[in-house]
Parts: sequence; structure tokens; C-alpha cells
Amino acid sequence: APHFPRTDPVVIMLVTRGNSVLLGRNENWPEGMYSLLAGFVEPGEPIEAAVRREVLEESGITVSEVSYVASQPWPFPASLMLGCTAKATSCEITIDPAELQDAMWVTREEVALAMAGGHPTLKAARKGAIAHFLLMKWLADEIE
Repeated sequence: APHFPRTDPVVIMLVTRGNSVLLGRNENWPEGMYSLLAGFVEPGEPIEAAVRREVLEESGITVSEVSYVASQPWPFPASLMLGCTAKATSCEITIDPAELQDAMWVTREEVALAMAGGHPTLKAARKGAIAHFLLMKWLADEIE
């Protein structure tokens, strides 16, 4: 019999402001690990609206210029990650502690150092994850 398993769409966002990117931290991650913000798309919600809503809910940052970049199936649980970019239109972070343990603006140079394994406190997003892919494309100036 054919099966059509549930797949939940999730947006994951590379939010930039000048030479910095917005990174967040989940309390369950290894110490020092930060990654891009992400969240589930609500039923009937456009991807661009989900990006704006999730970034605002989690960090208090408003964004514009949302663009789709790439996707990645992610089996934990059964998600389709929709990788996007967005430009921040505000800068003051106000985290939702139910969503994030911490969030911060990180410069391109600090991200490059973390991705190379040389940052003293910041650990890079996991290799193989779309967050890692998006950050590497940003570092290479292939996306804004």
C-alpha cells in the first residue's frame, strides 16, 4: 500500500545585518554551539511570513528582503528545512527564553574562525546541516 508520511516544513534563516549574522543557542546543544534560527511553518503560512514571524518571536529582530536559498530533508522528526536569507531591520535582541537560551550578532570574521575550529568559545553549526551550508555560502560571498 502506498504511504504518504507527514513532512513538516521548517524555515531556517541566515539573518544578516551588515557584516554580522544572527545566531541562536538551544540549551540542549553542546557548550558554545550556536546556529541559525529556525522554526516550523504554520498551516497556510507563506515561507516569507514564517521567516519574519519566527525571527521576531525568537529574537525580537524584525527582518525584510526574505529570499529562499536551498532545502534539506531532515529526519528529526520528519522535517523539510527551507533555507532562507533575510536582512535585519532592527538590531536589539530580545530572546524568548522558551525558544532560545541565547542569541547574538556574530561578525563574519568570528564565524570564519568558528567554522575553522579556531574560535576560543564559539562552536560552528554541525557539518551536514543546512545551517552549516548557508553559513559557508555567506562566508564565500555567494549569498547575502
